[in-house]
Amino acid sequence: MRHLFILLFPLFCYSQVTITTLDLPKEIEETSGLEFYGDNYITHNDSGDKAKVYVFNPKGEIVKSVRFYDLKSKDWEDIAADDQHYYIADTGNNLGNRKELKIYILSTTLDSKGSIRIEYKEQKNFKERAFHPYDAEALTVYGDSLLLFSKNRKSQKSEIFMFPKTEGNYRLTPLAVLDVESLITAADYNRELDLLALTGYNFRGKQFFYTVSDFKKNGWESFNLVKYDIPIKGAQVEAVKIVNTNNFILTSEQLKSQFARLIQLKIEK
Repeated sequence: MRHLFILLFPLFCYSQVTITTLDLPKEIEETSGLEFYGDNYITHNDSGDKAKVYVFNPKGEIVKSVRFYDLKSKDWEDIAADDQHYYIADTGNNLGNRKELKIYILSTTLDSKGSIRIEYKEQKNFKERAFHPYDAEALTVYGDSLLLFSKNRKSQKSEIFMFPKTEGNYRLTPLAVLDVESLITAADYNRELDLLALTGYNFRGKQFFYTVSDFKKNGWESFNLVKYDIPIKGAQVEAVKIVNTNNFILTSEQLKSQFARLIQLKIEK
């Protein structure tokens, strides 16, 4: 695999972004990933919950939950899907001291189908620390591969890692670096639209939304990275799903007095 190291600067966009929100149940107050599940949505909590997924309808009502007794939930941070599987990223690593990072593979009927083990090739230091480049909370399917985006508190850039979506042990090195000036929390790629969407926030709590059009077409030589402010307060956005080029579904976890929320975001052209 050819390694590309590209430093990409965002184009700040001041087009209007409008949102509508819906409160979510307390059971998913730490929602940290989002995928479609038929006409419904599937999500999970991050650290603090059991190894469990929740299916909820567009009204925000939980219609199903499944617990996995053979899986561990250290810090589940995102969920991705293709036609055959769901992939759950147990890759949260706030203090940089985790040595067992996994992607759990589930069938579309929510049966456990194995796992992918990953490690960062460049990481030598596993001491606890606040600022480091070895946390990652955003995962998406990209053809026969998975893309993982780092949450780099040290540089506020995001490294992109790519690896096969099949069981195995993989040592990761970054293929590209996005100068997002934030901490990336979620990702989604739509193959038909060739569109990548990301969410993130900065240390002041401001929430951001990103799009990258012609993601594959440009061959990773240059990306059309556009950054938007999300007009929301008292929230930390943790998940994103692409509906079409202008419409997106996000979730935010409970923060202080605010409930977790399902967010419909529209880019006004």
